[in-house]
Amino acid sequence: MTVTVAGVSREWHQVRRPRGRAAAADLALVEVSVPEPQPGQLLVRNTHISVDPYMRGRMDDRPSYIPPFPLNAPLDGGALGVVVESRADGIEPGQVVEHFMGLRESVVVDAAAVAPLDLAGTPPEAYLGALGSTGLAAWIGITKVASVQPGDTVFVTGAAGAVGSIAGQIAKLRGAERVIGSAGSAAKVQHLVDDLGYDHAFDYHDGDVGDQLDRAAPNGIDVVFDNVGGAQLEAAIGRLNVGSRLALCGMASGYDGREAYGVRNLYELVTKRATAQGFLVTDHLDQLPAFRADVLPWVLDGQLKHTETVLDGIDQVPDALLGMLQAGTTITGKLVVRLADSA
Repeated sequence: MTVTVAGVSREWHQVRRPRGRAAAADLALVEVSVPEPQPGQLLVRNTHISVDPYMRGRMDDRPSYIPPFPLNAPLDGGALGVVVESRADGIEPGQVVEHFMGLRESVVVDAAAVAPLDLAGTPPEAYLGALGSTGLAAWIGITKVASVQPGDTVFVTGAAGAVGSIAGQIAKLRGAERVIGSAGSAAKVQHLVDDLGYDHAFDYHDGDVGDQLDRAAPNGIDVVFDNVGGAQLEAAIGRLNVGSRLALCGMASGYDGREAYGVRNLYELVTKRATAQGFLVTDHLDQLPAFRADVLPWVLDGQLKHTETVLDGIDQVPDALLGMLQAGTTITGKLVVRLADSA
């Protein structure tokens, strides 16, 4: 696989808004000229780019917490890269950096818009997953929003996904007595229990979610970390203990043109005196140093395991995005498109 950085690069553009579900034809891979960096700028060769569920919302032209992707312009997202040329003090060629100018092979970027990284013996993919904004979202939801305490019973929806796979492990490391996860296949259920240390997991296709939760959590649920919404959230609300906390991270069951499920039992949040809070990781980026100081030791000593699904080549971006959005996707953990080695 070859990545060209001498004046020419390829980048993904959105060329039309989705008509219902997103399609590969909504995107185009465009070859562009890369300008010379100016004073205070860097030429960065991207090595790993992040593909995330929130990108589907940006494909629609509607108000949200982040602007929609413009048509016929380069798309952005989380990325790691290597500095090829530097015209900025303090950053030398060869430095690995993280930035938000992904979905392209090479980019000229202001030095102030990147953060130098010491990979600290970890694979670069981890800094887009367990040690990146994905892990930060899990850490914020578990430690700050839901404030998991020793002895809690915790239920994580979408537990085999990028955020859920980290959230359940952090809950366990913080002393949760029982961590339960839902996933979309038998293989993912086995992965949660055998590899990630979940106490119990179930396939939400295998029968009524409420019935499965009754068996998994006979004494009720203290914390819900929700990535899915819909019927799974409704089932969890029906089994809350008094004073429970819900961290609402995503509603994937309604993404990509799927009809949102109307949760019917919200009054139980009143009777159970529960706290439900939605949160966005972008509101907590100032917590990144504290998060990494807390979580990096767990990653390095193997207490917190990170799983990445890695696809090779920039041409894989549409398959990555559309595959991730499919109900019953086979993708496990963080989804990364690798363009080149970081060395």
